[in-house]
Amino acid sequence: MRITVGARFNGPPGSGNGGYCAGLFASGAGLFSSGAGSAVEVTLRKPPPLDTPLSIVDGEVRAPDGTLVATVSVGAPVTETVPAVPWDVAEAAARTYDGFAGHPFGTCYVCGPDRVDGLGIYPGRLADGTTAAPWTVPGEVGPETVWAALDCPGGWTVLGPDRACVLGRIAVHMRELPKPGSRCVVRGALVTSEGRKSLVHTTLYGPDGAELARARATWIEITI
Repeated sequence: MRITVGARFNGPPGSGNGGYCAGLFASGAGLFSSGAGSAVEVTLRKPPPLDTPLSIVDGEVRAPDGTLVATVSVGAPVTETVPAVPWDVAEAAARTYDGFAGHPFGTCYVCGPDRVDGLGIYPGRLADGTTAAPWTVPGEVGPETVWAALDCPGGWTVLGPDRACVLGRIAVHMRELPKPGSRCVVRGALVTSEGRKSLVHTTLYGPDGAELARARATWIEITI
């Protein structure tokens, strides 16, 4: 299987958005979290290159020179969810999004305030330190879109204008795709943080408050 991450799906400049790429790799490997007892887990070994044909064989994603970019496997269940909040609460939180004051990767496809063609997910903090973001689903939505939406709202529990972090690993259990044009809410929560690594949970809710997908992810602080 060969797959290419288009240039518009960047996270940090010059490399792919971690959540989007992880979802694309999971789909390319033919793995889907179709049961309550499992999740698909992707570990990013290198920043995913853009506009580069990648091969996926036996759960390993490799660049043309053989460099291991990511691994895909069936992982442990994602058992925790971040509780739902109403759309208006998420909308109010988004107005306080730290990324508006300063963003380490301002052109990120998911949460970059400098993008006009991204997902426009701006996770603001609530009083308890969790994040919430409203999300109007684009006209075309696939599993990789959902993985992308589950990415940055967790990251912004540890990210900040002066703190850059990137996705290292993410495990997703997806119940169903959201409908194009629907108004969803994404929630994020920090579980633990030790040194440069942080464990976070995220949950995607549909317009009726029903859970659509959940994720467990590890974020790693970097120097830029």
